[in-house]
Amino acid sequence: MWLVSLISYIDRNTLAILAPVILSDTHLNAEQYGFIISCFSVAYMIGNPLWGHVLDRVGVRRGMSGAVGIWTLASTAHAWATGFWSFGIARAVLGAGEGAAFPGGLRTVTQTLSPSRRGRGLAIAYSGGSLGAMIAPLVVTPIAARFGWRGAFVFTGILGAAWLVFWRLTAAGVDRTAGTASEHLPLVRLWKHPALWALMSAYALGALPLGFILYDSSLYLHARFGWSQTTLGKVLWIPPFGWEVGYFVWGAVIDRAGPRFRGLMLTSLVLSLPLFWIHSLPGPALVLGELFLAMFAAAGFVVFALGYATRAFPSGHAGFLAGIGAGSWGAVVAVTAPWFGYLFDRSDYAAAFRIATAFPIAGYLLWRILDVHGAPVQPVPITET
Repeated sequence: MWLVSLISYIDRNTLAILAPVILSDTHLNAEQYGFIISCFSVAYMIGNPLWGHVLDRVGVRRGMSGAVGIWTLASTAHAWATGFWSFGIARAVLGAGEGAAFPGGLRTVTQTLSPSRRGRGLAIAYSGGSLGAMIAPLVVTPIAARFGWRGAFVFTGILGAAWLVFWRLTAAGVDRTAGTASEHLPLVRLWKHPALWALMSAYALGALPLGFILYDSSLYLHARFGWSQTTLGKVLWIPPFGWEVGYFVWGAVIDRAGPRFRGLMLTSLVLSLPLFWIHSLPGPALVLGELFLAMFAAAGFVVFALGYATRAFPSGHAGFLAGIGAGSWGAVVAVTAPWFGYLFDRSDYAAAFRIATAFPIAGYLLWRILDVHGAPVQPVPITET
């Protein structure tokens, strides 16, 4: 599951890394690019809870085989995209398939590890995504330089196909410790409980800077410092490295600190606030350092939101909870990506970063309002409807 989340972020970040070249070659502007990102994010929003429910019912082995097959074909299809609509369709199918990655990771963690080890288990399963975002520019940039940006998307398809072979050879028995039906609540009970809405608030709004930085940092750094695609490939690993470190730091913290979510969430919020002033920073080293810190803080919102939810609901819903969290995040990214693209077209970068900083503040405040102190929801009999 660590490896599949790594591949998923190489797939989704290839477009972001090569955006300056692709937009120039296809004559797309930043606002159109934002709408293409929205195509992915809308499909990702829908796919996450759907795949989460499927994985909770049919198991991780079969469900992940189908999902990775879908998104591998979609990722490869980007190589033949020529304009707005073809990129949008390929991006939407990619998002629909990749909606299974994090539900599969959390489902595997909760059905194989004790509660005292799940924070670190979540860090491992999810950190593949941040590592994928980190190494993608180092891998994709030289491939694109040698074979063109279309060749980079063919490469992502090869990675997905290789994982499917590896998964078939190694995944036997992965669902043997899966939860029984008695661990499942009727979905109406989940939707009515404030803890589910608290999860969505903290994850979707608190972690919004992850999507903003991943998808727009290449355009910002290119515009502000005039960096070429080659230079961008050498530095774009730095911001997601903060995300990678964040998963392991926050995962270890939550295993040791236990359910002290209010203080932990507040810490993540405070660390996210300097993003507000990033456009005023005088040099590229400070800008890259602040992007690192912002992604580190956003990782805390993800870890704490999921830790909060898995303590509030039975483990049989782990896939669905992960899907709801990531799906709500996808919804917010879908709405904001064209907005940020519009601001970038106007070179209003300071406003874009200030708006991005407001989302973690809103997420924390909504989470505090909805917080029920982690009170567990008792499982109900399977016969109850």
